[in-house]
Amino acid sequence: MSSDIRPVAASSVATWDQEADVVVAGYGIAGAAAAVEAASAGADVLVLERAGAWGGAAALAGGFIYLGGGTGLQKACGFEDSPDNMAAFLNAAMGPGADGERIADYCSGSVAHYEWLVECGVPFKPEFFGEPGWEPLGDQGLMYSGGEDAYPFDTIAEPAPRGHVPQMQNKKQGQASAGYMLMKPLVETATGLGVRGLYDVRVRSLIVESDGRVIGITARQYGTDIAIRARRGVVLATGSFAYNDSMMARFTPRIAGRPISAVEQHDGQGIRMAQALGADLAHMDATEVAFLVDPQQLVRGILVNARGQRYVAEDTYPGRVGQHTLYYQDDKAFLIIDEQAQEEALASQTPKLILRKPKWVCETVAELEAEMGLAPGSLQDTVARYNDGAARGEDPLLHKKPRWLRPIGSPVGAIDLRHSTGGFSLGGLRTSLSAEVLHVTGEPIPGLYAAGRCTAGLAAWGYASGISLGDGSFYGRRAGRSAARGQ
Repeated sequence: MSSDIRPVAASSVATWDQEADVVVAGYGIAGAAAAVEAASAGADVLVLERAGAWGGAAALAGGFIYLGGGTGLQKACGFEDSPDNMAAFLNAAMGPGADGERIADYCSGSVAHYEWLVECGVPFKPEFFGEPGWEPLGDQGLMYSGGEDAYPFDTIAEPAPRGHVPQMQNKKQGQASAGYMLMKPLVETATGLGVRGLYDVRVRSLIVESDGRVIGITARQYGTDIAIRARRGVVLATGSFAYNDSMMARFTPRIAGRPISAVEQHDGQGIRMAQALGADLAHMDATEVAFLVDPQQLVRGILVNARGQRYVAEDTYPGRVGQHTLYYQDDKAFLIIDEQAQEEALASQTPKLILRKPKWVCETVAELEAEMGLAPGSLQDTVARYNDGAARGEDPLLHKKPRWLRPIGSPVGAIDLRHSTGGFSLGGLRTSLSAEVLHVTGEPIPGLYAAGRCTAGLAAWGYASGISLGDGSFYGRRAGRSAARGQ
């Protein structure tokens, strides 16, 4: 264990450089939500941020917040939903080991959480974006972000779009982020409530009383060691361990060295600090896996593995495709697409940032199969079966939606998607529904709370875009309230 994360005895602290009722480590979405709620409860709040400004990964993200159950935005766009329907989807989509109690808790509070975000000034445009894509191309506020309308989830729960995206004015693809429009109003709300921010601060260890209660944090700022006292509680909101090479190699080796949707401050420090106090962990091997191909291409072709076989519906959530490709197909995949489909994808409303060109193009599937080095007859059989079903408007194997079913014609190409995945870790500290950090004994560690990607949230071995910002802000609020009470 590195000495810089060992807990420090309160009796050894001669002077406090800063103090507040509630000290929050990390000024991303979870930290901002915690700060707003703690300050709203009357606490004096200090937020410590390692970077030179607030924002974290949230400010750079696409901005999806996974909300549902019948939010005002869903209703304005003409969609019906309920907490039970939302929970049915999440229990299936969040993967093996998903916490049903936490999912039920989140779903029952989702509408109120949406209203809280709106009250804080987060803007949502009541317009639905229904095209395949990683995020809306314009400033639309709602879209499917977890494959809710794709098989098998459309047989488990009534499909409802739950990707709520803050409105970004003058959005330019690849530049401005809707995540910024989520963070900015929350930080302004916090500042208006008297929350103070301290920047360029790297937290190092927790300060504890002799009875085990956490009462502060040690840190370094500009090369100087400082001690910060928390009169009521400490909230860890320090992000994932996606940029901690040793933790990634240990827990999630398949995506080690390929972090996506994380920032370099996500080095696992908060997790390790709490571990040094005996904090329990959960889902440390779980990951979200991005698949680097444009969904507009993906839906128009068929995805095959190294044996020339289809293995996942091409119109489902791209993160699900990424997980299936990395973990079940040895990160090897090829998208078979004909000339007409490729031209349609190129002409579609899409950012063109990750549109891919075929590596091989042939007049027949037999020739393509040989060029790719696949087993004789393997791809020919796959395409023949797919075309037979598509001609009838059916996909009996993987249940791709009729909208995207069309026989593959000629000329035909294959886009090489081997090793086109990356991602981020989903595991972290085990917490109660009140955001208390739990000891390995199952008891809360007094004075210590956590939220966001440094915790094991809603996602286990599954994901939907917006889950991180959703449970980060939702349980960030819980952490702030709990810490303000000083329980």
